[in-house]
Amino acid sequence: MRRARLYFTVAGSSFRRYATYRVATVAGVFTNTVFGFIVAYTYTALWTARPQLGGYDQPQALTFVWTGQALLAAVALIGGGAQDEIQDRIRTGDVSIDLYRPVDLQLWWLASEIGRAAFHLLGRGIVPMAAGALAFELALPSSPLTWLMFLVSTWLAVVVGFGFRYLLALSAFWLLDGSGLSTLGTLLSMFFSGMLLPLTVFPGAFGEIARQLPWAAMLQVPADVLLEERQGLAGLAGALGFQAGWALVLLLAGRALQSVATTKVVVQGG
Repeated sequence: MRRARLYFTVAGSSFRRYATYRVATVAGVFTNTVFGFIVAYTYTALWTARPQLGGYDQPQALTFVWTGQALLAAVALIGGGAQDEIQDRIRTGDVSIDLYRPVDLQLWWLASEIGRAAFHLLGRGIVPMAAGALAFELALPSSPLTWLMFLVSTWLAVVVGFGFRYLLALSAFWLLDGSGLSTLGTLLSMFFSGMLLPLTVFPGAFGEIARQLPWAAMLQVPADVLLEERQGLAGLAGALGFQAGWALVLLLAGRALQSVATTKVVVQGG
């Protein structure tokens, strides 16, 4: 119970920390909204020429766009958050202080990420989605249960995103400068999450494989839950189970890599 209270405190502290960056939050909301309009008009042209592309009608496609903008910062689809901080602490040697703490390193950073994601979901998620709903015809659900399942799916997406970026961050134990892998991770997340185009657009074996990769759990699955493409108990259980499965795999992989890294730590300066 004390450990649970500690991690809850870490999450709350992270939420308050990001809440202090008000100017950055306003700038992020503005950027998300402008970028959302650009992508939305691109989708409008594309879906006008190809109705029902990827199995979505135009309102569903536009909803997908604004869902992506709402989740962009919360799920850290373009990196950042704990990944940058961990890599920086490994590079400077401050990670040695983290390892002395009587807490689990991975759970500490996961709690911090949940706090960061909670703030960004409120701070940078609601306004862009509201702007999109005012300017375009969106296929937003009316059922409270769908919104509740969307929130559950979103939090699983946050955990999957953290699990992936934690693996990238730990690479700094060997590389010291993890910027190359971070860039590669951002490109993979942007493309295979569905941020550029819904994964349902891609046909054949490539599309099938893309929809089974962990990045699909970060945006494609939450968007499909919101669009009620995963209906019924079996559909929702399959969607959430897919995300939970990847979250477990990535967290276990991160724990294994962390164990290897911390058995032979080389800290700069000593």
